[in-house]
Amino acid sequence: MKIIVITGGSRGIGASAALECARRGLGIILTYNRNPQAAQAVVRKIDAVGGQAVALPLDVADAGTFPAFRDTVLQTLTSTWGESRLDGLVNNAGYGIFNPLDSVTEAQFDGLMNVHLKGPFFLTQALLPLLKDGSSIVNMTSATTRVATAGVAPYASFKGGLEVLTRYMAKEFGERRIRVNAVSPGAIRTELGGGLNAEFEALLAGQTALGRVGEPEEVARVIATLLTDDGAWVNAQNIEVSGGYIV
Repeated sequence: MKIIVITGGSRGIGASAALECARRGLGIILTYNRNPQAAQAVVRKIDAVGGQAVALPLDVADAGTFPAFRDTVLQTLTSTWGESRLDGLVNNAGYGIFNPLDSVTEAQFDGLMNVHLKGPFFLTQALLPLLKDGSSIVNMTSATTRVATAGVAPYASFKGGLEVLTRYMAKEFGERRIRVNAVSPGAIRTELGGGLNAEFEALLAGQTALGRVGEPEEVARVIATLLTDDGAWVNAQNIEVSGGYIV
């Protein structure tokens, strides 16, 4: 069985990706930060479809905890699956704030950087010894790196950095046949940034070629494809999943 880690797997796209990957036969280690109840609810859904999952706490903003997290992942692999290596990693955990540039505080800037760029960098570094040769990494980016949206400059900047990091990871990990891709959602119905009200959803739908916002499950299917043999020849790409957002 292939086993993957999905950060931020207790809600939104991460939870949908965990469930979709479990349906395709992957073992799931999903992480949560503040809501163990939500994480366990996802584990129960995975159990209900015949999959196997474990939820572990992780603060992606605190890189100092990553070595201990790696040890916990190894213990979980051994005790749950009788394995010692991973087949994939999804750097998904994140949050958003909406502030114009002239009102962003240094603390807000640093918080977003730690979660969306520094965290994926050093978590991938920490888990790299556990990743099998030929495994897959998926970094979650954003369509805001392509379309400038007022109020999300720090978030989009760090997601843009993660796009660049994705290509460098693919280059440097190529000798081990580890594929690294980014998935870039457009407007998706999640709780990120407080979720969508009816007026905002209508605005986003009107800016999208397919005339609606996306659902987390639609992004999850792309993530799962990249983690399985269906995506075996896709590497170093940023794949926008947006229904044609501002084309």
